[in-house]
Amino acid sequence: MKQPAIYIMTNKRNGTLYTGVTGNLIQRIWQHKNDVIQGFSKKYQTHNLVYFEMIENFESAITREKQIKKYSRKRKMELIEKSNPYWKDLYGDII
Repeated sequence: MKQPAIYIMTNKRNGTLYTGVTGNLIQRIWQHKNDVIQGFSKKYQTHNLVYFEMIENFESAITREKQIKKYSRKRKMELIEKSNPYWKDLYGDII
């Protein structure tokens, strides 16, 4: 069963941010970490999971992703730091 989630990846504290949505968070973060998919995340080496939310359904997950993508950089950083003040890579917490 797929579990919708939104997530934010970065390459370092206060670095480049990537916001995404997925139905399999563990698999998708593994793909980011291993540069499996060409594009923004591979180019900027956003390998650290610093924020995620598990969402009830895909429609809500996509809506939430769009909402976060519209946030200013400052607001995204505040969102991260509210639950992860040291920008710890959370991947180990979800596997």
